[in-house]
Amino acid sequence: MAVQIVKPRIRGFICTNAHPVGCQTNVLNQIDEIKQGIPYKETGLNALVIGASTGYGLASRIALTYAYGAKTLGLLYERPADERRTATAGYYNTAAFHQQATADGFLAQSLNGDAFSNEMKVETLDRLKADFGKVDILVYSIAAPRRIHPNTGVSHESVLKPIGAPYTGKTIDLNREVIAPVTIDPATEQEITDTIAVMGGEDLEMWIDALADADLLAPEATVVAYTYIGSSLTWPIYRDGTIGRAKDDLKARVDALDERLSAQLGGNAYISVNKAVVTQASAAIPVVPLYVSILYDIMNAKGINEAPIGQMRRLFSEHLGPELQPQLDAERYIRLDDRELQPEVTDAVTGRWDQIDTDNFLELSDYAGFRRRFRNLFGFEVEGVDYDEAVETELVF
Repeated sequence: MAVQIVKPRIRGFICTNAHPVGCQTNVLNQIDEIKQGIPYKETGLNALVIGASTGYGLASRIALTYAYGAKTLGLLYERPADERRTATAGYYNTAAFHQQATADGFLAQSLNGDAFSNEMKVETLDRLKADFGKVDILVYSIAAPRRIHPNTGVSHESVLKPIGAPYTGKTIDLNREVIAPVTIDPATEQEITDTIAVMGGEDLEMWIDALADADLLAPEATVVAYTYIGSSLTWPIYRDGTIGRAKDDLKARVDALDERLSAQLGGNAYISVNKAVVTQASAAIPVVPLYVSILYDIMNAKGINEAPIGQMRRLFSEHLGPELQPQLDAERYIRLDDRELQPEVTDAVTGRWDQIDTDNFLELSDYAGFRRRFRNLFGFEVEGVDYDEAVETELVF
């Protein structure tokens, strides 16, 4: 047992600890949003969520459980607490989800390890065979900085850089909290290749191969992966950069998987294009904290902003729920970024982007909200939590 008072250790976009009760409260709030937003329907679905501990993956798991009674196996790569430090936020999120789901009578299990590895694939197949059966829906929600290729042993590092020419723009210096210029050099060919290896679709393809070979894909199985496109302000370093190339690879592989699943099982594979949200990864990307701060101020004023759980409420109640046919655009994307990309929203964001500087950025953006949401990710500044109270930090699931 390790009971202690936990205070945030944050500098800029780096947070090195997490608050277990704050993370638990976040999870319970997300469960409540699904329970209030989607009428419950018992389906008996088996769901495999790869990348299940934070963000869209966690929200997907909550939505599938509390809207449709899905039995979920979640894969994550999180650090438990030890004598020197707290667990990661994703670890505490998972412990909280397990506790509540079990109390509510749902089957929820998790495996903690490297989802890119062959060992984790074998362990997952064994667990599915023992406790779940065939997978009805697979959610792929991995955002990783590094992948050791399971067959070659080569370590690939992803980068977020432009391609072809340097990018110069503006960003928030999160340490000094000022607007500052930023220049990002273009990626090398090796960096492009490595980013595709980490963030592209090869690993998802390997997962489908492994499940199919083990006869663990159910008839009419559904696969969904997540991506982001965003507005033209972020395209030079995102859509047109290294991550964009990786997402192109993901798209091509998902389209091929859709044809394969359709022919073999009557199933489908989709990509959902989600809106910009605050994550630890996005906070580290130059330009994005400023863009999101402006975007959220505008979307909040219009009453159309959504956290990941709101996006997943829409995805699984309007597109991928039982007996639903997803609404697809011309490129076969599910578009949950439709509100972010409304012309009146993008025009307003661009207008403020051109004007914003250190003197006015607090008035022209919701930077305070961005900072609060970032701290919320780690269980801090969560409403209703007493941060002067000692809490148990060594939890298990």
